[in-house]
Amino acid sequence: MEQGYRAYRVHHDEQGFRTGIEEIHLADLPEGDVTIRVHYSSVNYKDGLASIADGKIVRSYPITPGIDLAGEVMESRDSRYQPGDLVLCTGYGLGVSQDGGLADVARVPGDWLVRVPQGLSLLETMAIGTAGFTAALSVERLIGNGITPDSGSVLVLGSSGGVGSLAVAILGKLGYHVIAVTGKPQAHDKLRALGAAEVIGRGEAMSGGKGVLAKERWAAVVDPVGGAITAEVLKQVKYGGSVAISGLTGGSKIDTTVFPFILRGVNLLGIDSVFCPMPLRQKLWQQLAGAWKPETALAEGVTELPLERVPEALSTVLAGQAVGRQVIKLIK
Repeated sequence: MEQGYRAYRVHHDEQGFRTGIEEIHLADLPEGDVTIRVHYSSVNYKDGLASIADGKIVRSYPITPGIDLAGEVMESRDSRYQPGDLVLCTGYGLGVSQDGGLADVARVPGDWLVRVPQGLSLLETMAIGTAGFTAALSVERLIGNGITPDSGSVLVLGSSGGVGSLAVAILGKLGYHVIAVTGKPQAHDKLRALGAAEVIGRGEAMSGGKGVLAKERWAAVVDPVGGAITAEVLKQVKYGGSVAISGLTGGSKIDTTVFPFILRGVNLLGIDSVFCPMPLRQKLWQQLAGAWKPETALAEGVTELPLERVPEALSTVLAGQAVGRQVIKLIK
C-alpha cells in the first residue's frame, strides 16, 4: 500500500483557521476497522458548515470534511468486509468527528458501512448521498403516516437543492402530485423533468394568509429548509397531513402556533439521517437501487468535480446556489 493520500483539510488552531488540499500519511488515518479507497464523495450543506470558522459542527480539528463516501475496501479487520468489497458510508460521525470522504483514503468503523446495493454504481450512490437518503427517509415517514398519491398534493420546499430535488424525483416516480417550491426561475424546467407537476415560488407557497390557520392546500410537505417558510406552510397543511422536516438552511427557529396540530391533527415529523438505525438504512438503500431509484435526477441533476474544486463547490452550497448534486471524484 502506498504511504500517502490527498485530503481536503480544515485546521483551526493557534495559527488560525485555514483550509486546503494536503498530502496525509496513511499512519495518520483515524481509528476504524475498515480502510477504504474512496472513489466518490459529495458536497452537502453540512460540509459547507464544516469548512467555515463559525460552522459550529466540527467537534475537533484538524478534520477532513465529507459526510458521504463510496469506494472499495482496501484493508479490513471486520470479518463482514473483505478487500475489493464496494461500500458506502453516510452520517454517523463522518466528516464531523471522524475524517470524512473528501480524501483519496478513509478509515471508518465497520458498523457505519452499507454494501453498495445491486442496481447502483459507486457514482450513483454519491449522486444520491446523504441528500437523497434524507429525501428517501422523508418519503418513508410520510408513507408511514398514511400519505398516499390519493391524499393530495405534496409540497417540496428547497426543491432545487439536494434533498428537495431528489424528493421531487422519488415522489414523482411513485405517482404523487408534486408541487416544487424554488426561488430559482432557471430551475423550473429541470424540476418538471424530475417529476414535479407544478413549480411555484417561495412567495406563492407562503401566501396562505395572516391568521393562525389558512386554507388547506397540501396533503404533506417535504421540508429541508426550516425557518419562516415552515411556519407558513404548516398553516396550510390538510387535516391529518404531515410535514417531514430535515434541514435549517432557512433558519433554525419556527414561529408557529399549536393550532395546525390540535385543530387539524397535522404531524411534524423530524427526519434524522445521521443515526438512522441500520436495518432501515439498508432497506432504504435497497429501495433507492430499485423501485425508488431517481433515474432522471441521476442522469441530469449531477455535477461531477475533482478534489481541487471542492472550495468552489463548498462556497456554492453555502450560498444556496447549488442546483442538484455536486459529486467529488477521487479515483483517477
